[in-house]
Amino acid sequence: MLYTIAVILLILWLLGVVTSYTLGGFIHILLVIAIIMILIRLVRGENPL
Repeated sequence: MLYTIAVILLILWLLGVVTSYTLGGFIHILLVIAIIMILIRLVRGENPL
């Protein structure tokens, strides 16, 4: 489930970079949250994907 959320956020981030500069900040925040979630799973020793 975490992997799915991370992929969705990555796609939204790419769309934000390509299409809009106004929502770019919000989408970057979502991308950072997804990366932090993956790093937490790595630190806990779980499979991040």
